[in-house]
Amino acid sequence: MTNSFAKDIIVRTEKTKYATSIDTGSHKWSADESVEAGGTNLGPAPTQILVAALGSCTSITIRMYADRKEMPLDAVEVSLNLEKPTPDQTKIIRNIKLIGDLTPAQRERLLQVANACPVHKILSGTINIETGLSD
Repeated sequence: MTNSFAKDIIVRTEKTKYATSIDTGSHKWSADESVEAGGTNLGPAPTQILVAALGSCTSITIRMYADRKEMPLDAVEVSLNLEKPTPDQTKIIRNIKLIGDLTPAQRERLLQVANACPVHKILSGTINIETGLSD
């Protein structure tokens, strides 16, 4: 059985350097490259969007779990950095700040929960990309 998490996302780049529109059906936003990379800096770079997806999924997953277990979590901050040690290797450094009057056991459990977020599972699993042309 195949689960589809992101259906019919339309991404379009025209002649305005690398300014790109993203349309998920219910949300529209932009991606771009920095001016230094030849873009117009009208939105985050695609790699920033990818890393932000991991950070937001981590934060939301922790928040959901803490709410369900009625933990005294006031806020979650996720700081991320993407590194390319070699051209075919990628390393994402993720640091999580848990704000609230949590016990050491609760903090440890929330760290475990962070690795259960769907984006973490996708990025740490096998990814196959099928590419074709359409009319």
